[in-house]
This record gives sequence, C-alpha cells and structure tokens, in this order.
Amino acid sequence: MKYSIGADIGGSHISCAAVNMDTSELLQDTFCTEKVNSKAPADEIIGKWTKALADCKSLLGKEEMAGIGFAMPGPFNYETGVAMHEGVDKYDSLHSLDIGSILREKLNLRENISFRFMNDATSFAVGEAWLGKAAGRKRSMALALGTGFGSAFIEDGVPVVEREDVPELGCVWHLPYKDGIADDTFSTRWFIKQYKEYTGKEVSGAKEIHMAAASDPGAKQIFIEYFSQLGEFLAPWVIRFKAEIIIMGGNISETLGDYGSYFEDSLAKMNAPVEIARSVLKEDAAIIGSARLLDDKFFARVKPLLSKM
Repeated sequence: MKYSIGADIGGSHISCAAVNMDTSELLQDTFCTEKVNSKAPADEIIGKWTKALADCKSLLGKEEMAGIGFAMPGPFNYETGVAMHEGVDKYDSLHSLDIGSILREKLNLRENISFRFMNDATSFAVGEAWLGKAAGRKRSMALALGTGFGSAFIEDGVPVVEREDVPELGCVWHLPYKDGIADDTFSTRWFIKQYKEYTGKEVSGAKEIHMAAASDPGAKQIFIEYFSQLGEFLAPWVIRFKAEIIIMGGNISETLGDYGSYFEDSLAKMNAPVEIARSVLKEDAAIIGSARLLDDKFFARVKPLLSKM
C-alpha cells in the first residue's frame, strides 16, 4: 500500500495531508497547516513549509511514501520545481530557487521519493474530478474565486491546456475583458474597488460586502453584477468545451446560495446552460489533486502538459 502527501500552497498558508493511493482516501488525521507570510525571506517561508510537511510525514508514520505533490501558485516551473515568482507580490524571495531540492534536503528524504508540482487551480480541478462533485463527468470546468481568478478545464480527469476548445494555458484569468483582463473583474480586488465607488467605504474583501448586502442595496448589486458578468464571460468557453459541470471554490463561491441564480440565468441567456456546483472538498481538493501526481499512470498523462501551465 502506497501513500502520497499533497500540499496546497496558498498566499498565506501551507496545508497538507496524506492520501492512500490504493483506496483514493484522504487521511484527515494527517492534516497539517502553517500560516505563512508570503513576503518573508526565503528561509522563513521554506521553514514553515518544512515544518508542515515534516509534521504530516510524522503523522503518517512509517508507511511507504511515494512522494509529495504540490499545488503551487504561478509563476512557477512545474517541470523542474524552480520558483519563478517575481514582481507578483508574493513569494518573490523564492525566485530562481529549486524548491524540490531544498525541501528534499530539509526533510532528509531519499532520492527515490518523488517531488511533483502542478498549478494550484489545476490541482483543485483535478481533485474535484477525481473525488469531488465532478467525479464521473467527462468534461468539467473548475473556478477558484478569491484573491485571484483561478480556473481549469478537465477531460477524463486530466487537465486540458492546449487545444482549440480551451483558451491558451488552459485557463481564463488572462483573457481580455472590458478594459483589462478577466482577473481584474473576477477577483477580490474588483469587489473592493466597486464597493468604494458605490459607498466611499473601504473594506478588505468580499466577505464584508456580503455581510453588508442584507441591508445595503449597493452591496447586493455588486454581487448581482459579478455573477451576471461571470456568466456572460464564461458562456463561450462552456459552449466550446462542452462542459457538463462547473465546480466553484474559493471564498467568493460561498455566496452562491444567495446569488448563484444570477450566474445560471446569465449562462442560460447565452445559450450555455450547465450544472453549477459548489465544491464540498474545498481546500482538500487541491491537496487531493496534488497528491494524485504521485500516481505514475496519471502523471505520465500530465507531465507533458506542465510546461504549458
């Protein structure tokens, strides 16, 4: 029986857990997390990552471990494990560092223990397609709605990153929209900007605006605009990719219960009806997706795609 560890690298944390690769089961009692200051010096960041991974490995015990998979935000060289963060306001101190080699040494792991890396939003999508709401679907789209606008297209459990029915890079954040790109509109900073324009008040994120929406028509209108525009923007890709389901995660997705109908209506008006589901795996999806990289048959299908992420 083999196990792998999946690690979700966020802008303010690392969370990791072991997965039983034979039973496709996340071992909740191995879950470990550490808060991370993404603007800290490299030694501090690596130290936090090392602690979380070492704690997880300790909880796994002496079971045979195939390796560690990482759901890593870009820019990153997913083939080589070298960080390319520079000028992106997080993890800049890691630029040009061979993360795999450094962590292998820190954790004192043998060379036969594999380290594998994949984009964080793609890892989320893979996890959902493997063990989440998209399991059993041929084609799914996944959205991670939060600080950034993460997305991925999945067919038969594998990311699609270079084909005529998906955008370049297999994601949508960089596509033109309005006066900028999609990430300008479908991320947290849009909510903050819109709320200030409507009310003159400054907030730190969408959660505060959602809380205000019960008594503030302006706050409610922001969410209506957001989900209506999201449907309008995504509809052509839903149609081209023939997506069967869209899985949504991230903190903004927590408002789907109140505003998801505007998203569905917008898609329907564009002749792109599709099932919408909120992730039940949540953060675990990225952990599960990155852990799956240690399945050699799966990785053989994914490896040629890493350079295109």
